[in-house]
Amino acid sequence: MAQIAPSILSADFARLGDDVAEVCGLGIDYLHIDVMDGAFVPNISFGAGVMKSLNDYATVPYDVHLMIEDPDRYLEDFVTEQTAFLTVHQEACRHLHRTIMHIHELGVKAGVSVNPATPVSLLEEILPEVDLVLIMSVNPGFGGQKFIERTLHKLEQLRELRERHGYHYLIEIDGGVKESNAARIREAGADLLVAGSAVFGAEDRAKAVQVIRG
Repeated sequence: MAQIAPSILSADFARLGDDVAEVCGLGIDYLHIDVMDGAFVPNISFGAGVMKSLNDYATVPYDVHLMIEDPDRYLEDFVTEQTAFLTVHQEACRHLHRTIMHIHELGVKAGVSVNPATPVSLLEEILPEVDLVLIMSVNPGFGGQKFIERTLHKLEQLRELRERHGYHYLIEIDGGVKESNAARIREAGADLLVAGSAVFGAEDRAKAVQVIRG
C-alpha cells in the first residue's frame, strides 16, 4: 500500500483549518505543503505563517515542498515539530549538497525534487544523502494539471537505482494524480502520492483517499 499526502493547495482557503482537519481524519499519511514564490514558479501560494496556523488542525506530519528560489534563506521558517520532510528543487539550489546537509542539521528529513524536463541522472550524486525524491509530473505552479505520462519512467529509474545501490529514499510524485491513474503510478515505483484536487475536490474524499493509496 502506498502513502498519500493531500496538497492543501487545493483546499478551500476560506475554511482551511476545517478542510485540513477533515482529510487528516481519513487516514492520510502526510499533509503536503506547496510553497510557491512567484519567481521559481509562476504563482504565489503562501508562506510559513499559513502552515504554522494549521498546527492545531493537522494530526499528521507536514510534507513541505519549497518551490522557491534560493530556498536556503527560508529553511528554518518551515521547520516545526510537525515537519517531517523539507524538499527543495534541484533546479533552485546553487549548492544542493550544502542545502541537503543544512536541512538534516535542522532535524528533519531532506527531500529533493525535479521538474518534468530535468532528468533523474542529475540527481545521482545526491541520492545517497536524501530521504525523499519528489518527481513533478506536471510543470509546477498550478493545481489541476494533466499528468505527464513520461514521468512514469523516472519513477522506474529511481526504484532501480534504489534497489541497485541500497539507498533508502522514498519516491514521491506530485501533479495530476487521481483515482484513474494511481494504480499505474504505484506500479511504476511511487511510495508516496501527492493528490490535491483529487482529494479536496472529490465528492467522497474518503473513497478518493482509499483508491489513490491502493
